[in-house]
Amino acid sequence: MELPNYFKSNVHQDIERLIKEKPTPFLVLDLSVITARYKEMAEGFPLADIFYAVKANPANEIIQLLAELGSNFDIASAPELDKVLEHNVSPDRIAFGNTIKKKADIAYFYQKGVHLFVTDCEADLEHIAEYAPGSKVYVRLLFDGSSSADWPLSRKFGCHAQTGVYLLAKAQELGLVPYGVSFHVGSQQRDIETWRQAIVATKALFDQVAREYGIELQMVNLGGGLPARYIQQTDDFNYYAKAIESFIKQSFADNRPRIMLEPGRSLVGDAGILVSEVVMIADKSIASQTSNRWVYTDIGTFNGLIETLGEAIKYPLLTQKQGEDVAAATLAGPTCDSMDVMYEEHQYQLPTSLSIGDHLFWLSTGAYTTSYSSIEFNGFPPLTYYTI
Repeated sequence: MELPNYFKSNVHQDIERLIKEKPTPFLVLDLSVITARYKEMAEGFPLADIFYAVKANPANEIIQLLAELGSNFDIASAPELDKVLEHNVSPDRIAFGNTIKKKADIAYFYQKGVHLFVTDCEADLEHIAEYAPGSKVYVRLLFDGSSSADWPLSRKFGCHAQTGVYLLAKAQELGLVPYGVSFHVGSQQRDIETWRQAIVATKALFDQVAREYGIELQMVNLGGGLPARYIQQTDDFNYYAKAIESFIKQSFADNRPRIMLEPGRSLVGDAGILVSEVVMIADKSIASQTSNRWVYTDIGTFNGLIETLGEAIKYPLLTQKQGEDVAAATLAGPTCDSMDVMYEEHQYQLPTSLSIGDHLFWLSTGAYTTSYSSIEFNGFPPLTYYTI
């Protein structure tokens, strides 16, 4: 098993030790990879504030590490807020970045000292004005990057530009601070042109709000979207960083606003190696001439790999039998649910000698695996993780 060189040199030994000591499946997180990714992002966007999207992986070890590195935090719920505050993160380093929130949660965040809220509709804006008076608000624009994002985030979140203008003016009427605009180009976005279009649209909204209402917005939140290293081809991080910075300069020139980033996947995704075991191998082609090998593992859609739905995210996959003859295989999970099939259209090439009890190693699984894992579906426990 040959791992990418950005992992620690002793990762092999750590994984081998854990396999002997612990039941699979489990996730191994190399914290040094996260440190390197954070520093790379801080260097690539030297004038931006990084707000880690805790939903990507809420491990205490990750939160503590990023807090020490100086990260801010994008929070989606009150339990996430409590977890981050336990690591002595000051509330001025926190944004409530979920557009869908209860009145009680708004009040709770405000009570804890958080005064930065996203919104995308009038009802939510009125709740913020009532339960978090005087707070800064930024409007999330509806932006469709689904054609080039592996995990689109359109439709459910955001509002059209004209609604955004109305909300920012309304915010000022309600005694809130109309602070800025956010967008999300889609998670695992690989097309740099999508960012350019979003930044141009954001600048147009800045200008309209200033022209029509005299409101000078102060911030652009670029959201997430920067890619991790899956099977699909992506450009290097520096390519995205330089291009995005140039788009900001082209649109805003000398009137550069505060820039916020909300990375999740791009910070922690590559740090994870998910270790699973082959539970069963079935040949469903006995009566035909076409190979139809199914490999069932103890990790599946519901206990860590939900982003394989629709075969959206394709993880690099290794075995301990590299260099041998390979053949196509359908990969499925362990539960009694027909949706628990990770890859059928995309056929992974796995060793023909693969046997029950062998281990599969899923790379770049540090994001949206433990946090998406079900609690007790079919009795399977949530995905366990270990840090090294």
